[in-house]
Amino acid sequence: MKIKAISKILGSLTVGLALQQPTQAVAQYAANKETTTKPNFIFFITDDIGWDDLGCYGDPNVKTPNIDSLAKLGLKFENAYLTTSSCSPSRSSIITGRYPHNTGAPELHDPLPSGQVMFPQLLKEAGYYTVLSGKNHMGPQTKHAFDTISPGKGPGGEGDWNQIIKNRPKNQPFFFWFASLDAHRDWQINDKGPIYNPDDIIVPPMLYDGPKTRQDLAAYYHEVSRADYYLGKIVRELKKQNMLENTYIIFMSDNGRPFPRSKGRLYDSGIKTPFIVYGPNVHQGKTNALISAIDIASTVLTLAGNDVHDNIQGVSFHSILVDGGRSEHRDFAFAEHNWHVFQAHERMVRHKDWVYIRNAFPEHQNLVGESTRQFPAGSELWDAHDRGLTVPEQEDVFLVPREHEELYYLPADPYQFTNLVFDKKHQNSLVYLRKVMDQWVAETGDSVPQNPTPDRDDVYGNRLPGEWKKGERAGVAKGALKTKEKGPRHIKDVR
Repeated sequence: MKIKAISKILGSLTVGLALQQPTQAVAQYAANKETTTKPNFIFFITDDIGWDDLGCYGDPNVKTPNIDSLAKLGLKFENAYLTTSSCSPSRSSIITGRYPHNTGAPELHDPLPSGQVMFPQLLKEAGYYTVLSGKNHMGPQTKHAFDTISPGKGPGGEGDWNQIIKNRPKNQPFFFWFASLDAHRDWQINDKGPIYNPDDIIVPPMLYDGPKTRQDLAAYYHEVSRADYYLGKIVRELKKQNMLENTYIIFMSDNGRPFPRSKGRLYDSGIKTPFIVYGPNVHQGKTNALISAIDIASTVLTLAGNDVHDNIQGVSFHSILVDGGRSEHRDFAFAEHNWHVFQAHERMVRHKDWVYIRNAFPEHQNLVGESTRQFPAGSELWDAHDRGLTVPEQEDVFLVPREHEELYYLPADPYQFTNLVFDKKHQNSLVYLRKVMDQWVAETGDSVPQNPTPDRDDVYGNRLPGEWKKGERAGVAKGALKTKEKGPRHIKDVR
């Protein structure tokens, strides 16, 4: 069935006119817990949308007018890092404010164990009406954090969100965790986003530029635009109910785009997230301040006037929201890659212009499902490699063995294609980041499993023969589930 493009409709639904810069008066509660006016929160988390796959982050392919308006009138973060580039462990990390190996759910499909503190649960206990709608993927423990949990409606799960806003108790502040299923495979096309022409797509350099990949990206961008459509609907509903001025809207993704060398990986294409905050007294513009996804829990609790639970490893960046990043927040952001269909144990630290990655299993290909032959872009990449048509920037997923360590200088190498580990000019940076990584591993109780979860599938997406079961999780041997240590955050913390 042919679906006509609706870019003109999307343009008419842009939220620019609905959004307005909130007044200073409304925001005074951020520093005054005694105020009777609590802020509201819309936490809009998308599924598998890459950090730079939005118009406001420079993507030339996609139309995202509502997200772009939010970025223009709020604060756009250029250096927001996830703690892992894998759906369920990323969400469990965000909701607890803890690193994946400290949540007890570091691998794909691991349910969050009982006893972990979730920040929406703390808001609920403080009188907030809390709802999760759309993708959950964190397990049954989330029932303790939300008054209502809905699977959502429609292909992207966003279909009941405005109704939730309308039907909320009017005598309570609210926190709504709206978790879009866009843009997760398999693609579902409808009339809530434009239909992109594959011939117009500019293909990222780590992908093979062929017809299957172009078609795959065109469908992906459709779902990105559908998420944008529903953000516009939310903003207009808040405006209609006179709630926009006292509501924080946080927009982000759980991991990188679902394509080779992105999702599941610790390069910026996988581990960075788009991150936009709009709300009372939020600075207007963009910031290069470094933040981590574990900081979200502390920040929301601080803005709500709540105490931050000592189980949370992240630190509030509320001061950045006010001053636009002039205050110091982080010198280091850490991330990890654990089992995601394929065996893995990688660790990453971002410091200033440098990224350092350590791989405990360099004898393995670095794969997730999206980088295999299972989906069109991956299949075309593998076929091109078989025929000798790929260039070095496209061959990362085929490397066996890999380097145990990787070092990248981002200003000269934004895609992290050139490993500088063996460059003598950069040995001081390498030695320093090794030391930082060692301290973080020791303080947070990370460990390399002796009996790790093995590969589950082959490169065609088929289950491997024989019995498969999960193995030891990272951090278990060191009691990471119970630790409250945060690891180094500033240069002065490094010993």
